Parts: sequence; structure tokens; C-alpha cells
Amino acid sequence: MTYIQQFLFVIAVGVTGFLISKRVGLIRRAIQLGRAENRSDHSDERLKTMLLVAFGQKKMFANPLVAVMHFVIYAGFIIINLEVLEIILDGILGTHRLFAPVITPVYPFLINFFELLALGVLIVCVVFLLRRFVVKVSRFQPERHEEMRPSWPRLDAALILIFEVLLMTAFLTWNAADSILRDRGIGHYGELQGVVPDFIISQFLKPGFSGLSDGALIAYERFSWWFHILGILTFAVYVTYSKHLHIFLGFPNVYFSDLKPKGEMKNMPEVTKEVQLMLGLSPADATEVPAEGEPAIGRFGAKDVEDLSWINLMNAYSCTECGRCTAACPANITGKKLSPRKIMMDTRDRLEDIQKGWKEHGADYKDEKSLLGDYITAEELNACTTCQACVQACPININPLDIILQLRRYRVMEESQAPASWNAMFSNIENNMAPWKFSPGDRFNWADQINEK
Repeated sequence: MTYIQQFLFVIAVGVTGFLISKRVGLIRRAIQLGRAENRSDHSDERLKTMLLVAFGQKKMFANPLVAVMHFVIYAGFIIINLEVLEIILDGILGTHRLFAPVITPVYPFLINFFELLALGVLIVCVVFLLRRFVVKVSRFQPERHEEMRPSWPRLDAALILIFEVLLMTAFLTWNAADSILRDRGIGHYGELQGVVPDFIISQFLKPGFSGLSDGALIAYERFSWWFHILGILTFAVYVTYSKHLHIFLGFPNVYFSDLKPKGEMKNMPEVTKEVQLMLGLSPADATEVPAEGEPAIGRFGAKDVEDLSWINLMNAYSCTECGRCTAACPANITGKKLSPRKIMMDTRDRLEDIQKGWKEHGADYKDEKSLLGDYITAEELNACTTCQACVQACPININPLDIILQLRRYRVMEESQAPASWNAMFSNIENNMAPWKFSPGDRFNWADQINEK
């Protein structure tokens, strides 16, 4: 590799690092807009959950075939990119297959393993493209209520899958061209003759390149090498703008997920404190009062992303847009205007719009929009039955219901915008201690009537 190539490679790596660090900084700042919430308890249980759900993909195995394919594409792409370390060092130092002479006994085994995984990733990506655009699995199609984004999620998924197919193809054909140059003893390629054998998959691609001249073969080998590494660097930048950010955020998202039972909803500390005082309990007995020094929340519930917790905002950036939550939602199934996936995408869109405002107008810029109303409608919120089906279905423990509840609390407690049927229920609970319009003294009249019979 010439000094010019080394210089260009270092520039490419440096630009990639700069763009990623800048983007990660914006995402981090956006997540920090959320309210503080302590998720550092029970570290052992959290680590176990992360290993089972994020790494082991436990919840994906409800459908074993899809789970295996997803694991191949996920683990395969991550493990194959371990080879990027060698490629980066080769690019910086101007060497070729730097590790081959150093770990000679192990090197062929590693590359063979990488090639098998590359073939698996390539096949699975093709299958996933067929599932999306030929079989048209319903949960991958645009939501009927997602008028604002009819094409981007599908385009994003297609770009990533096609990109991975191209990267794996470049990796395998690069090995094939390199192998022929090694056999011919050309330049520095020939120095590894007898040290590096043919590889398990790329050896079958060699006939397609054997008719090329030495110059053409070197040109293709260099092209595929550059395409592969520049493709990976481009992917690393692009993924920070894509739903595939879950590749990285999925692990911390699961680690910090809620460990409480699914049916347990969070009480508001301010309301809990008032109720306990009304019942004659002292503040010292209160179980959910704000920690000492913690500022009081300025409003009940949430109107915008600043009112949500940081874990809600991390959930939004971690969302895979797989649609399992929406497919499991009974409100959506019956045709109501609610999609838990859209709730998460709307929250992320709100954060992205805030980031655009920062970049265009400065760090202190505030627009006149809010998550409630401009992105998520009251009709969507009121359709939720709080059944927890979306929470249970999510493969990385995202909780759309928590966002729905906080937005709905704001509408009810701050804007007094509850539906009439809800107001009647609230009144009955307040007066009769039950949702029904019966006094406590008449509650067991039905039993007396049965005894009379």
C-alpha cells in the first residue's frame, strides 16, 4: 500500500470518528433532556437480563426460525467486523494481512469462520428483503395511521439490508482475488504463499476471477478492500441516524429496563404524598416521595420530551421499528388509531427536530412544538387499554405504555381533557370507591337477591 493510500485511509478514519463523535454527542444530549431516574439498582439482575434478552435474544425465540436468522445476521455482522481491526491496522501501517504471519496456526480458522458467517449474513439479508418486499409481512408494512412517514422506515430497512449484502460480497470476493494473487506470487501477496491457504467459501469464487490479468486482479483486490472498509465506516456513521442504532443501544437499553412486574404502574410521588397525608400518614411514612434535594416536577404527567424520563428517551432511540408491539396491540388490531411503534417513532422524531433546532439556531433554541398534540394525538392516547401487550412483545424491553400513560396524565390532570366516560368513572371512584355508580352499602345487594332465590 502506497503512502498516498495510507494518508487517505487515515483521513477517512479520522473523518468517520469525528462525525460519529459529533452525532453521539447530540444523541446523548437529547437523551439527557429527560428527567433523572435512578436505574442503578439490582446490578446483578440487570446484567442477567441484558445477557438473556439483549445478547441471547430470549424474547425473539417466540418464533425460533426468525430468531435464528436474526441471530445469524446480528452475531455474524458483529463478529465478522472483528476483522476490521486487521484491516484498519493494514490501512494505517501500509501492511497486508498483518496478523497472518503472527498467528499462522489460527489465522485460516478465523477467516474461514468469518467467511461462513458472511455467507450466512448474505443469505439471511436476502431472505429478509424477500419477507419485506415480496411476502410483505404485515408488521413490516407502513402503519395506516403513519401518514407523515409512509416510506422512510421501509427505505431505511432496505438500505441496511442491501448494504450488508454488498459488504459481505465485497469481503468474499476480496478474499478470492487476494488468493489468486497469492497463488501467482505477485508482489507482497506472494509473500504469504504457503502461509495463508485458500478459504472455505471464497475458494469457490476464484474461477470467476482467474481469467483476469495481474493488473486487473490487483485493481479489483484494492477496489474490494477499499469498498469493504469504507462501507463499514459509512455504515458506522449512518447507523447513528438509523433505527439500527439498536445494535449498540439495545444492550444499555435492556440493562436499564424496568425490573418491576409488568402490571405495576408508577404512581406520581406528589399525588401519592397528598393521598397519604389525607389518610393521616406522615411524610416519613410516604413510600414514593421525591428524594431529598430533588426538584419538584413542574407539571403532572408529560407534555413534551423534557417531562419524560431519560430512559423513555433512550427507549425511543433504541426502537428497532420491528412492529411486534403494534402487531400485539389489541387496540390497533381492532382498527383504533394507536400504534405503540408510532409512539416510539414520534418520540424519536421530536428529539430529532429538537436537535435540528440546536444545529440551526443554537443550543438554547426552543420551538413552539410539543410531543403531545404536534406528534401524538389524544385519540391515540385514549385508545390504549394499558394491557401491557406492547411491553411484553418488545424484544429489547422498550416500554411504549409508560410514555402513553405520562402523556395521558397530563391531559387529564393538567388540561382536564378526559373523555366524559372517564370523568364519570373518576367521580364514582372518588365518591363510591369503585368505578360503578353504586354506594358501598349497596355493593352486595346482588348476593342478597341470589340468596332469596
